[in-house]
Amino acid sequence: MESGSLLFSFFLIFSGAAVLATAALFTRQPLLVAYIVLGAFLGPYGMEMVTDTGLLNDIAHVGIIFLLFLLGLDMQPSHLGHLLKKTATVGLISSIIFALTGYGLGLAFGFTQKEAIITGATMMFSSTIIGIKLLPTTVLHHKHTGEILVSLLLLQDLLAILVLLLLYNFDGGFANSKMDVLMALAALPMIIAAAFLAVRYALLPLMARFDRFHEYMFLLAIGWCLGFAELAHALNLSYEIGAFIAGVSIATSPISQYIAINLKPLRDFFLVLFFFSIGASFNLSLFDEVWLPAMVMTAICLILKPTTFGVLLRANEKKSTAWEVGFRLGQTSEFSILIAVLAAGQMLMGEIAAHVVQATAILTLIISSYIVVFNYESPIAVSEKLRRD
Repeated sequence: MESGSLLFSFFLIFSGAAVLATAALFTRQPLLVAYIVLGAFLGPYGMEMVTDTGLLNDIAHVGIIFLLFLLGLDMQPSHLGHLLKKTATVGLISSIIFALTGYGLGLAFGFTQKEAIITGATMMFSSTIIGIKLLPTTVLHHKHTGEILVSLLLLQDLLAILVLLLLYNFDGGFANSKMDVLMALAALPMIIAAAFLAVRYALLPLMARFDRFHEYMFLLAIGWCLGFAELAHALNLSYEIGAFIAGVSIATSPISQYIAINLKPLRDFFLVLFFFSIGASFNLSLFDEVWLPAMVMTAICLILKPTTFGVLLRANEKKSTAWEVGFRLGQTSEFSILIAVLAAGQMLMGEIAAHVVQATAILTLIISSYIVVFNYESPIAVSEKLRRD
């Protein structure tokens, strides 16, 4: 079998993941760490056994899309609006604090003005995947902690999309970038309206008529999710926002839970690829130049984020809830990696600065995962008492 083939890459990734996951379980380590380590080991900067990381990144992105779709399936539209309104102040104030901190650190590390600004932007976001993946289903769907966490992540995702839109359209100048952002924001209510109308007059009637054919229901759900993801992307929004809207639009339907249960294995398949691609994307030859600033940024992030959320949320929440949300959001994001890679491609960021951001994201993802699984309820908690699915 050719070493560069997609099938051989899948063999290496999932066989290797199974071996490392087994070792991780025996040593009581988070499985996510195993996938990232495997990516660094097998990727183009390690053993060079899996080299087509561009293709893997595209495939892995589907996992994030399904994750947001499944999240939307459990969010009632009226409840979602209430949550966003309730956490908007905390989300915006915390984002400003993180951005200013990242900007100051960038200047302290000798980054250029543009690099420092982009570094500050990457510090604003926490990981949607880590936040949701490490929440037990019962907490995510039925408890107040999960509601706060999800609303803050959604607000951050909206801010991340604005940053990405500016970067994607930077070559056209500031005026064009501003226009594209305004057009994307104008398209958002149009997509929401189209989704709810299509559900009422097309999707639900089809589901009601053919609900005995499980294969058809499975295909219809995937087509609905990916169709709206592609529509949102075409209108200068993100795939994730489109998938989330697709999920919310059928959240009130009794069929939503059936769809959620059947799509979870597919989501997990793609998320293994996502975490593998994170590890594979890091250039290990730059380690000597990026490790010190990355360690400093990681330490500050792991202290600053829980503290900031803990203090800001204390005004309306219990102390234990405020700190738990803070620790669950105490990392940078997969969006941070994406922004750094895109900025480097646009020549807005040097290779060293981009890798500092990526290394910080990887380190905070790993360390914050340890903090959560050792101290709070999660599906992969080390303690039997804390393990919840």
